[in-house]
Amino acid sequence: MHTVILVLFEVLIVIGLSRLVGLAFKSVKQPLVIGEIVAGIMLGPSLFGLIAPSAAATVFPPEAVPFLNVLSQVGLIFFMFLIGLELNPKYLSGQLETAVLTSHVSILVPFSLGTLLAVLLYPLVSNASVSFTAFALFLGAAMSITAFPVLARIITENNLQGTRLGTLALTCAAVDDVTAWCLLAVAIAVAREGSIASAFPTIIASLLYIGFMVTVGRWFLKRLASHYQRTRRLSQLVVASIYMGVVASALITELIGIHLIFGAFLLGAAMPKNADLVRELAEKTEDFVLVFLLPVFFAFSGLRTQVGLLNRPELWLLCALVLAVAIAGKYIGTYVAARVSGINKREASALGWLMNTRGLTELIVLNIGLDLGVISPVLFTMLVIMALVTTFMTSPLLEWTYPKKLIKLDRLEPELEAAEKETTVSSEYRILVPVANPSTQKGLLQLAVAIALNYRQPAVVHPLSLIEFEEDYAFESTPVEANRLIEQRHQQLEELINTLEPPTSRSYVQPIIRLSSNVARETADIARIEQPNLILVGWHRPAFSNNRLGGRVGQILTTAPVDVAVFIDRGGERLESLLVPYSANIHDDLALILALRLLINRDTCTLQILQVVSENQVNNELSYELHTMMGQMPESVRDRIEIKTIESPEPMQAVVAASEAVDLTIAGTSRAWGIERQTLGRYTDQLAIQCRSSLLITRRYSQVTSHLSSVLSEVTSQESVAKS
Repeated sequence: MHTVILVLFEVLIVIGLSRLVGLAFKSVKQPLVIGEIVAGIMLGPSLFGLIAPSAAATVFPPEAVPFLNVLSQVGLIFFMFLIGLELNPKYLSGQLETAVLTSHVSILVPFSLGTLLAVLLYPLVSNASVSFTAFALFLGAAMSITAFPVLARIITENNLQGTRLGTLALTCAAVDDVTAWCLLAVAIAVAREGSIASAFPTIIASLLYIGFMVTVGRWFLKRLASHYQRTRRLSQLVVASIYMGVVASALITELIGIHLIFGAFLLGAAMPKNADLVRELAEKTEDFVLVFLLPVFFAFSGLRTQVGLLNRPELWLLCALVLAVAIAGKYIGTYVAARVSGINKREASALGWLMNTRGLTELIVLNIGLDLGVISPVLFTMLVIMALVTTFMTSPLLEWTYPKKLIKLDRLEPELEAAEKETTVSSEYRILVPVANPSTQKGLLQLAVAIALNYRQPAVVHPLSLIEFEEDYAFESTPVEANRLIEQRHQQLEELINTLEPPTSRSYVQPIIRLSSNVARETADIARIEQPNLILVGWHRPAFSNNRLGGRVGQILTTAPVDVAVFIDRGGERLESLLVPYSANIHDDLALILALRLLINRDTCTLQILQVVSENQVNNELSYELHTMMGQMPESVRDRIEIKTIESPEPMQAVVAASEAVDLTIAGTSRAWGIERQTLGRYTDQLAIQCRSSLLITRRYSQVTSHLSSVLSEVTSQESVAKS
């Protein structure tokens, strides 16, 4: 019982630390799995064992390690099953000839360089009990592997699925994955049998089993898929049957003489790719595997990683050489093959960095090699460092080589995209509208249309829908599933756009749909690329705060490099009377400018500018910019403006009382998040609570941004023509 308690305590520590470190890495735009691998290393002799050896020996004694190994092997079996399940034939549908050439060259070059490196490393970090052939095969396989799951998530997170680069990278990685696993199977057979000749029966048996799985096994699995299509549910009996098949297939490949992970991968790859079946099976399987079992594998690997073994400068030089060979082999092989295939330099370079991703797949290979005794603990540590560095560098190098401004941001149909290009001019007025829930935010989008469209100045409204993935490695974040979610969201937005009035405004509304792991950061990034005049966002009460300008809204307010307005919708559809409380700061200026724009756009709209002063206080004067704009206003607009000054010791209550008679109150705020005292005398959030009309809270980013100049010149010239 003592051992059971100890192992459970170890698992508790492993899961907690892996989540914490994983989330920390995710916050710096790294795959969560990299943080989990680092967490495993931290628990081993490289950190925990170094700073607290006695505590490490107590928490992770040698007698408990085999139990962690058993759990990690079970986790690996089902993780490999998930990888096979995700290996969709759709990934092989585009640019297959280019992908086959590129992926095979990207394996051949690093494999050859790894074999040459083996000549140097074999006498230094191996021993006579290991054949050079097995050593060279394993080192070559370690150099040439690409982590398909990590690469697929990087492509999804960067919204590259559907682009030429993303499609090609997925196809290359899928071909690479199959080829590399075959090479690894041969390497395992050679390592176990001692030579290629002795391993020949194992290779033949493996090929026969593969043939059996793609014929008889696939026939049976198709029957299972047909049963699912009839019942539309995955019963516990069916799930039990599939899991039994996974374990049985793993046992067969282990008995054949390769490794149990291949059987699990093969069954997953042979599963019919019925979208609903795969989705439900993956969702039932992945949570326990990814949250519970896989971190145990990382911890087990971490216990075997001993950075302290690299205790001499020459060993660190060898580690640097291993890293250089791994990077150069993958990058150069991929780049040259892509260029020969006609890919341009930028995309070929980005593809090279993507194929350099090794991640968890590399860790699986290394653990197999260490278990078989083919690679030593010293080389194991070097290769773990290589796997981490090459995966860690992928995202920043991809961003540097292929920046987001080159990635297609929207999902418009070709004819709509062509029409947009024809109508786009430099003076186009643009509003970006983050839409969290298309079914509840018609008022927000309708307001954006009212501010943007006046038929005097070219304008476009971009509803921005960000599909957020909170879980890493989840099936929903695979490119095929992500495309399904994007298409579903696009349909929802189209339904919302079709409800807008007047109907002629709908053609000016062009949605942008993106995948994101951080909504506020992604919104700010898109704002830098799209350069809208205004971001119009609806408020959402944060989970742990009553402040309406907290949470994501607050993050957008503080990080977006453009003017921002937060809309609190009271449900009224009328937009005929406006109220602007004015207290002479730049944010109030923006509130008044947006009100004037609405006034120009809507002939029946009226505006009241309310100045609240206390006793013996001088009225706040309009800024020079606003004085100039008001002077340029035609009489037809000025006649609908009333400037009202009232005395009150409670300015907030005066504004609240005035809001009863209007449809929309537009108020500036002196701080983006609304937590400092405002010039109105209360917190902005209090105004949001008490205001009787819909409320628009504005935050000005730059006084250079123009919301009125183009419109004013057009309105003034038209009125002059009318008078003459």
